Amino acid sequence: MTDKVAALQALTPSAQWVLRGDSDLEWLDTEQDQPTDSAIQAKIIELQSQYDAQSYARSRKVEYDKLNQDEMRYDDLVNSTTTWQDAIAAIKTSIPKG
Repeated sequence: MTDKVAALQALTPSAQWVLRGDSDLEWLDTEQDQPTDSAIQAKIIELQSQYDAQSYARSRKVEYDKLNQDEMRYDDLVNSTTTWQDAIAAIKTSIPKG
């Protein structure tokens, strides 16, 4: 999905339009006004900022997925250890929130 498509969907979720390439927008909706180019560009910047702000979460998820967390929690319960908590804490330390 292009940035412009995402911006148009966010600005006018149920509008009907066709985008050819990245710049040829044909507005088909009769209920909603077509957003201005500046409104679309502002929304693109806003959406990119939101995406960038979640970079740490995407990176952490990759590391969390590498863990066998259910087995780690079970083993911790049986062995009275904190292996799972330590692994999670290590990931959060190595990939801090923005």
